[in-house]
Amino acid sequence: MSAFKAYKACVPIAWSPNLYITLVRGIPGTRRLHRRTLEALRLGKCNRTVMRWNTPTVRGMLQQVKRLVVIETEEMFKARKEKEAKHRAIRAPLVVSHLPTPANESSQQAV
Repeated sequence: MSAFKAYKACVPIAWSPNLYITLVRGIPGTRRLHRRTLEALRLGKCNRTVMRWNTPTVRGMLQQVKRLVVIETEEMFKARKEKEAKHRAIRAPLVVSHLPTPANESSQQAV
């Protein structure tokens, strides 16, 4: 599954007071107007996320660069971050013993 589909919002963004915007496609090769819009949104590198208020101005900017970014609500962003943190959680260490195994009595009798 692509990064775009993984983050794609399933909830209307009009209901959320804050929007979390993630740049998922590269800037090179885009139009100058789109680059300027991403610069205004403070998105400089791929996979960077910024939080912006949900205003008509910001929604208009996002409409312009919608193929380059993914928009999440606050709940979706927190759920994704929690899932990532759970995936990276520290696990119990794997203990490997390198001690030689004791020789069986049957193998000693054969010698």
